[in-house]
Amino acid sequence: MQPHTAARATISLYERTDGPAVLRQQGCHAARRGVSGIVILDFGKPAWNGRTYGTILFSGRFAANRSITTAMLGYARGWATCGGAGSGRIVLARGTSNYHINVPNAFHAGWMWARETAALDRRLAAAGLAGHVSAAAADDVEPAWDRSFSRTFDFYSGFRGGSVGHLLYDFGSLDGGAGGVWTAQQAFYVSSGMRYARAIPEIYTHAMARQWAHLTRYALERYHRPVRFAGLMTQHAGNPRNGFEPREAHKALVRALAAHVGRYAPPVPRTLTDIRQPS
Repeated sequence: MQPHTAARATISLYERTDGPAVLRQQGCHAARRGVSGIVILDFGKPAWNGRTYGTILFSGRFAANRSITTAMLGYARGWATCGGAGSGRIVLARGTSNYHINVPNAFHAGWMWARETAALDRRLAAAGLAGHVSAAAADDVEPAWDRSFSRTFDFYSGFRGGSVGHLLYDFGSLDGGAGGVWTAQQAFYVSSGMRYARAIPEIYTHAMARQWAHLTRYALERYHRPVRFAGLMTQHAGNPRNGFEPREAHKALVRALAAHVGRYAPPVPRTLTDIRQPS
């Protein structure tokens, strides 16, 4: 589902808990802001506790995949109960990262991430929320965290194998630019090359916007396919020292694409999200 979005940004969150009641309050707060679009709930890096896959939350605690799904359903219920369904639609993306992935099998971790994304969609439908909330996945992919690319590739391959059509948003960076830490081919794979991959890049500065423009030009020249942008991410949170605010970031990326790609530049939806710690 492609949400209808206003220029106002959603709030994405670095989650410290998988408590459904807490996430229900987060969803309620989002609804009262009256925005719609993509919301990424980042539950931290993939992990294994000896029995099941999950993540390490930003509190340092392990959260099982199924518990994350239940927590996200709580967010959706809070959003709907507090009037979100009257303001539009949201895509709720379960976020993780490629930060020092240390699991027995990164392919299986990716496969389970896809299956739990589908499980959330089923639970949304059972709760009568599917008309206004849909599920997706997201990955804060940063080349410096997996310089060999191998674990990131395995996770993405697993997600592709386990997905039934849900998108995996790359909301990461391009450390060193296209061809820096990773090859341009590798950077393109996680942002658009993999069948279900889409880009919601971190655009905090003009330099970051130029990096994504350069990757887009490479993709068009090499594969005759652009980077498929689904929006963009900032971490402004009202503090200019944290970089662009969302609308500034959108303008910077569009201008960089125009300058470096020209008339073949792909569109960048005004699907804006600003990530922060929960209040």
